[in-house]
Amino acid sequence: MKQRILLISTMYPSNKHPSFGIFIKNQVKRIEENGYEVELLVIKNPKTGKANLTWKYTTWLLKWLWLMVKSGRKYDVVHAHYVFPSGLLGLWTKRLFKIPLIVTAHGGDLEKMAKKNQRIHQYTQLILQEADHIITVGKRLEKQVASEYQVNPAKISLLNMGVNRSIFYPMSKNKLRETHQLPDDQPIILFVGNIIRNKGVKELITAFEQLDIKQAALYIIGAVKEPPFYQTLQNYIANHNIERVYFLPASDQATVAKWMNMADVLVVPSYIEGFGLVALEAMSCKTPVIGSNVGGLQYLLGDQAGIMVEPQNADALELAITEVLTNQALRQQMIANGEAKAESNDQEKLIQQLFTIYHGASRS
Repeated sequence: MKQRILLISTMYPSNKHPSFGIFIKNQVKRIEENGYEVELLVIKNPKTGKANLTWKYTTWLLKWLWLMVKSGRKYDVVHAHYVFPSGLLGLWTKRLFKIPLIVTAHGGDLEKMAKKNQRIHQYTQLILQEADHIITVGKRLEKQVASEYQVNPAKISLLNMGVNRSIFYPMSKNKLRETHQLPDDQPIILFVGNIIRNKGVKELITAFEQLDIKQAALYIIGAVKEPPFYQTLQNYIANHNIERVYFLPASDQATVAKWMNMADVLVVPSYIEGFGLVALEAMSCKTPVIGSNVGGLQYLLGDQAGIMVEPQNADALELAITEVLTNQALRQQMIANGEAKAESNDQEKLIQQLFTIYHGASRS
């Protein structure tokens, strides 16, 4: 009989929002391909605002109640992505039906959500302490769960989502640029992520403004999550007469992979970052990466696989971008080391470790 997994997440892609939690959907696909049956309890709507939040979380809770009545006793494992609030529904399920609970901490749930107020911090600690196993996507998170939340290290595993190397792989830069009608010799700087203040987009634009490299272009791909901040960026660009800054909407992974191959460097200037999968995806495309010296990026960009700069430092970003675009020997070193890092974090290898955790926790 197939093991039945109840997977809970506040992020999951839809046709309208294909990049919203795509890494979780990719994991679900691999879980199902390995013979598990997965029931989804997920939120596919990334919209914020009081009305949207009330609607989507109420609907999510009602679906959980319906699933508990219909299938609660049939699950072998509950796997919650993000500690709160996903883990809270997972904890209630565990208590109702004695089902083992696995929780994956991604970073924002501990760095941001748990710090919103004392109650959420207490819930976060309760969930982590009562979970049967905790997965963290970065070394710093692993230490944080053990020390700050007083969790037994024996039930914590370091396991990131891994990179899908069947999507993110080297392609012909010249052919892609020809298709997109982009000059072969234009230096392209790329950012991929939500357009929010904490992603360091403002510092990146300031660094680009300072850049003394002829005809360089900056492409920013992502969803606008903070409209006032986005307008601030637009005003800054207009007031400073900055040319060749292009905003593109959030796209599916295949499209993002093409842009990574067309780019000369990917920049991940986040203030906080649980893991930084986008950096690994660029490395898998043999594109050099510059990122902030925070969270999981410290691991990914270590061993000379990329360049790290301090967050919120536009001057340091500008210097790093200039170095990567002008130093060919450095580029080749970063590409080779980044490729090795991507190979060691191939999702096909990492998924087997997840199944070991499932089997260890399963009640069947």
